[in-house]
Amino acid sequence: MKMPIIPTMIAAAAYTFAFTACDSRQEEAREDALEQKADALENRADAVRKEGEAAADANENAADRMRKESKDNIEVEKQTAEAQADAAEDNADAIRKAAERKAEALEEEAHQNRKAK
Repeated sequence: MKMPIIPTMIAAAAYTFAFTACDSRQEEAREDALEQKADALENRADAVRKEGEAAADANENAADRMRKESKDNIEVEKQTAEAQADAAEDNADAIRKAAERKAEALEEEAHQNRKAK
């Protein structure tokens, strides 16, 4: 019995597509691992931002305390306290910037992991 050529070709193409379209279990596991790693990196980025913000806020609060405590001091001590408070605020800004850079690097790594899928 002779098989019709066109339906045979269509069936062969369909089977080929069906087998190549499905990801293997290993591929799915690799993609899941990359996704989990990306999620973990983004969570770390969020934590870095929160920790940086908390440290910066602590420095700013210390600067405010220095300024309040120096109100009753003599002029030289006021200037010293003001300089220390300014330095604490500068440090707070530096902490925020460093935390943001680190968080952005972590998010970029997460993006690259997702892109690797």
